Amino acid sequence: MADGREIIYFDSDPVARTATDTRDLPPTDTHSQVRFDPLLGEWVVIASHRQTRTFLPPADLCPLCPSRPGHPSEIPESDYGVVVFENRFPSLSAGRADLPDHVEGSPETLLRNGFGRCEVVCFTSDHDSSFARLDPDRARLVVDVWAQRSAELGAIDGVAQVYCFENHGEEIGVTLSHPHGQIYAYPFPTPRAVTMAANVARHRRAHGSNLFGDLLGAERAAGLRVVAGNEEWTAFVPPFARWPYEIQLYPHRRVADIPDLDDAQRDGFAHLYLDVLQRFARLFETPMPYVAAWNQAPRSVAPREDWWLHLQLFSIRRTAHKLKYLAGSESGMNVFISDTTPETVAAELREVR
Repeated sequence: MADGREIIYFDSDPVARTATDTRDLPPTDTHSQVRFDPLLGEWVVIASHRQTRTFLPPADLCPLCPSRPGHPSEIPESDYGVVVFENRFPSLSAGRADLPDHVEGSPETLLRNGFGRCEVVCFTSDHDSSFARLDPDRARLVVDVWAQRSAELGAIDGVAQVYCFENHGEEIGVTLSHPHGQIYAYPFPTPRAVTMAANVARHRRAHGSNLFGDLLGAERAAGLRVVAGNEEWTAFVPPFARWPYEIQLYPHRRVADIPDLDDAQRDGFAHLYLDVLQRFARLFETPMPYVAAWNQAPRSVAPREDWWLHLQLFSIRRTAHKLKYLAGSESGMNVFISDTTPETVAAELREVR
């Protein structure tokens, strides 16, 4: 790209990609920090440069649409299948500054460079589409993209966890409405992964079995909270769901991360995920905002042979016209109070046609 960032095109069939980025862009110069919260034992990312990122541009000025005469965008080509590029406003970046070991005036607060990488994944060149409207072949191509990028980013020295996700809907906080997701390569294992890994290890010691697998097996056997499934995957509402509408998708055969998925699993996921997303889209008259979050094995937290890849899909919408706000209990104490019951939600989603 004109400012030195990398862009990668993914196509189902060979396509000559020869367009060049003609924009006059200054080189990217971002320096994030991570600061360690000694009370919670968690890292916090400081990325103040993101205050100036693009915010809800009109459709004719969308930076994720293909370039056209008079309007060069982030994608130089006039059309594309799936494209990945480095975020111009990344939360984490490869830039390194000389920093002290601790935050000034707080010797208990460790300070490090916000090393990592943040990428944007555009699912389609059609601005008015969505992941739910992709055909199975395109959805499968996106799975392959996630796998390729996860493998490449995970091999970078200093990266501890790769996180593929999609924010969908303005209520979620999306600032660009074009169908896209993101990939973060973190320099530390995320708090969610650390907690799950500790509980999986504890379960292994106590019961000699895999906690992920036991949960999946119980849900498949009971069927109460299963929304949909196929030979390779099951989608169910977790019995402990904290979000008003939440589904988790598990492969029947355990793998640690997306690159480990074989062809049958990738095909099976593409079909089931489209089914689930379409149920989300049709449940209410108003669009369903959501977050889709892949839980891949982090480095050096739990044995890969005990991690079970899964995708968490959840929404903050609790009725057709009401949102779930993370207020005092959720935001202050991280204790979620659900406005729905998992069994009722699963039954509702099963009925959607």
